Amino acid sequence: MMTDWSRNEFASSIDLFKIDVKDLRVGMYVSKLDRPWLETNFLFQGFELKNENDIEAVQQQCEYVYIDVTKQSKAPQIYAKSTAYSKDFLEKHTPPEKRSTFAKEIKNAEYVHHKTSNLVKSFMEEVRLGKTINVELAKKAVAECVESIINAPDALMWMTQLKKRDEYTAQHSMNVCIYSIALGRHINLPIAELHHVGLCGMMHDMGKMKIPLEILNKPGKFTPEELKIMQSHTTLGWKLLMASPGMYGGAIDVAHTHHEKLDGTGYPRQLKAEHITPYARIVAIADMYDAITSDRIYQNGRAHLEAISLLTKNSGSHLDSSLTIKFIECLGIYPPGSIVELNTGEVGIVVEVNPKAKIRPKIILLLDENKQPRPERLIDLSKLDLDASGHGYTIRKIERPDTYNVDVIQYYQKGILNAAIAA
Repeated sequence: MMTDWSRNEFASSIDLFKIDVKDLRVGMYVSKLDRPWLETNFLFQGFELKNENDIEAVQQQCEYVYIDVTKQSKAPQIYAKSTAYSKDFLEKHTPPEKRSTFAKEIKNAEYVHHKTSNLVKSFMEEVRLGKTINVELAKKAVAECVESIINAPDALMWMTQLKKRDEYTAQHSMNVCIYSIALGRHINLPIAELHHVGLCGMMHDMGKMKIPLEILNKPGKFTPEELKIMQSHTTLGWKLLMASPGMYGGAIDVAHTHHEKLDGTGYPRQLKAEHITPYARIVAIADMYDAITSDRIYQNGRAHLEAISLLTKNSGSHLDSSLTIKFIECLGIYPPGSIVELNTGEVGIVVEVNPKAKIRPKIILLLDENKQPRPERLIDLSKLDLDASGHGYTIRKIERPDTYNVDVIQYYQKGILNAAIAA
């Protein structure tokens, strides 16, 4: 299980945070105890935990201590002790059964997505004004996302396709939250851990709200100095979340760590694999996928198959290989909301993936063989629905929506999902 670095109260400095002695790790710097130093047999007032014997000595004399993260000579080795996310664990665990269906869940997913997206925007606006995060509201929103994904993951996953180029930062945090929870469900994590990883995803980029807008929204290439400022969002996010009372400690770590790479070439601390937690690995995958597939000021997003190809190329050196494979399994070849062209030349949008036959999803037909709008029709490839000539449908390729001038948001606002499901 992942170590919970949650803090119940602050010491005198923002760089100190309270930790239960059972969660101590080699490499941490103990700066303050839960009792006067003279009541213990420690020779120094402040020391680094260099080995397991040091940890045991603290555990025998204290219930909790305060860690100073600025005095650590290296990041604590967390992942090496976390066997719950090993390759063997991932290979043996399969996703749980859905509790509901897409048709029954979609209304709730729409409500949850709309409500939570607005909440994320409000968090970001408040951070720009110098305020901290309302952690209780964030946790409640994540809990609703978890519930929806447990019921029928494709419903909330479909909502990640409703992207607006000018709202990228807020939508990205929302999508990374959803993708992280979906991956957690796919590897059958307990519900409590889905709440944790979802909050990590939602909070991972909050530090960007401390970056000047002229740099955050710059359409061209960054200068070296601008790049340095942009990359500082990880440290700024870490400090922001440290200052938000009640924030889950894992989210603080992920905000600081989600741009680290397993080979030690990431930023801001050039951590290597053994120092990167499972939640940070999950969020890094979700972060990269959504960034690649989203339209931004300076580039158009890429299609799904190109995105998963890039994820695969970065696995091992940047991303966790086993978790990347599970993420690709989770999305499938044709994820919810993707635009596909069929063997008939007709174009449709994927509604729901069949978990037992992922190349045969449910699709709403939008365009005819001449790429002109046609009456929407829901077809289920797993049930061998037939085309006008009596032949079975198959998917020919997956494309970006603008390849066919399809505006997913416009179709959604027209009620395409509800109409097709009702029909």
